Amino acid sequence: MKNTIKWGVTALVLATAVACKKDKIEPTTPTTGTDVVTLKIEHSWQDSLEFALNTDLVNPLTGDSLNFTTFKYYISNIRLKKDDGTWWTQPNSYFLLDLADGTTPSVQLTGVPYGEYTDVEYVLGVDSTHNVSGAQDGALSPSLGMFWSWNSGYIMLKAEGISPDASMGGSFAFHLGGFSGSNNVVTSKSHNFVGNSLSVTGNGNCQIHLSAAPQTLWQTVGSVNMNSMIHMPGSDAKTMADDFYGSFEFEHIHE
Repeated sequence: MKNTIKWGVTALVLATAVACKKDKIEPTTPTTGTDVVTLKIEHSWQDSLEFALNTDLVNPLTGDSLNFTTFKYYISNIRLKKDDGTWWTQPNSYFLLDLADGTTPSVQLTGVPYGEYTDVEYVLGVDSTHNVSGAQDGALSPSLGMFWSWNSGYIMLKAEGISPDASMGGSFAFHLGGFSGSNNVVTSKSHNFVGNSLSVTGNGNCQIHLSAAPQTLWQTVGSVNMNSMIHMPGSDAKTMADDFYGSFEFEHIHE
């Protein structure tokens, strides 16, 4: 009789355990919602050195001694490509990256829908429509000193500093712009995540890392002792912008 009761209790316990196991609901990843994705751009000098303002640097391409006091430029129209081939676009995405705020500036992309993303696309500069749209606010405000009122257009990149090699009294100032015709410096860039995908699931940790090399501004035009000032659109401004924009590369993603 005791054995019968013992086996009956054991069977009941096992049955209860099995039932509980079947009823257990496994956690699932949310399929709807939005999150923030951070785009970071690391600026290096001569590959191994971190670029910095107010620091004595030697351009490995020209041998010039340069000390930057200003380095800032526009990035805009940022998009992310989903694994199904569709694109999500950050609304009104115009950002002025000022390296006075740090040499690895970041852009916060808000409202990114949950999903898997395989590519990033962006524009270096400001598109022609916003160059001729009159006074604007935010990152496009003329008060930021990046708008030519005399030329009705934005300075896409501003690099200023001092150099004993400069032809202009020991200083240099390159204000690179132009949004139409042969002098258009506005450039679209895209990067695939090299077979990986960025999983946006709501954890708030998603990051895309790019890199850029400021010394490439002089890759083609040469030393500042030949030309240390550009303040208007033209062939040299386009060449310098193209060379710098060409240095942008994809590094890695974080989740």
